[in-house]
Amino acid sequence: MGVKFKDIAVSEPIELKNLSDKILTIDASNVIYKFLSSIRQIDGTPLRDLNGNITSHLSGIMFQTTSLIEKGIKPVYVFDGKAPELKKKTQLERINIKKESEKKYEEAKMEGDIEKARKYAARTTHLTKEIIDSSKNLLELMGLPYIQSKTEGEAQASYMVAQGDAWAVVSQDYDCLQFGATRIIKNFKISKSQSKNLELISLEKTLNSLDITREQLVDLAMLVGTDFNEGVHGIGPKKGLKLIQKYGTLEKSLEHLGETMEVDPNLIREIFLEPDVVENYDLKFKSPKKDKLYDFLCGDHDFKEERTLAAIEKLKQSTAQTSLEQWF
Repeated sequence: MGVKFKDIAVSEPIELKNLSDKILTIDASNVIYKFLSSIRQIDGTPLRDLNGNITSHLSGIMFQTTSLIEKGIKPVYVFDGKAPELKKKTQLERINIKKESEKKYEEAKMEGDIEKARKYAARTTHLTKEIIDSSKNLLELMGLPYIQSKTEGEAQASYMVAQGDAWAVVSQDYDCLQFGATRIIKNFKISKSQSKNLELISLEKTLNSLDITREQLVDLAMLVGTDFNEGVHGIGPKKGLKLIQKYGTLEKSLEHLGETMEVDPNLIREIFLEPDVVENYDLKFKSPKKDKLYDFLCGDHDFKEERTLAAIEKLKQSTAQTSLEQWF
């Protein structure tokens, strides 16, 4: 989930209409996980086709992404690569949480508690290879670019924003600040009623407000705790900030506290400040492959024809009405 910097990051409200004509990099794992968790049947089970394949993510990508494109927003999904070795402990903790949720989900079903079952079902979500591969296939058929990261998807998405090739990262995680994203969009929703809590977080404004550098922000993150280290007990963002402002570095702050780190700080600094990213990528938006898209969704995955055809038509019209300079 990344570092909890909510109390110190500088954010401001932004309207969905202000994102029109802008390229946004989207943390694919984050968004697809959201689709898998929220697009479910009343008892909490995910949507499936007649062959038993999960389709909740395909529904989310197709219909919600089409709505974005209708609004002039250009989404680029960025997929995770191999996670750093230091993240293994965090990944194991998440696996254990899912196992416990699976147990509670089965108990709730046995009790006939549908509401409770749905709550725990959403926490059992797994991103499998099949889910990732089918997501990429769908994006290709829709004519949308996607990027396969070498390591953390957030690092790649942030790099593209830092390079000026995209305007902002769509993510709920503040880690994108440590990775160098100049802007983050949080609470990203598509409908007008849901997008009223949309937030724009600026790296420059945050650093200026805190009177620290990005390198010091990374040191602060390590004090608080990241996906790669536990941090110091009792040190939250505000206390950690005071330490970094006073002592300048993680090492001097730890010396003052009489604490040590179980991980070499330079390894974590390298993950955030010098991530291994794809530097050559194609961000061309193309016309959707109408027939193949229809066959994939309706033929292979049993989507309803009327709604699917309507979405495909909207996708075609949106890309056709947008100028070549904007889309290609």
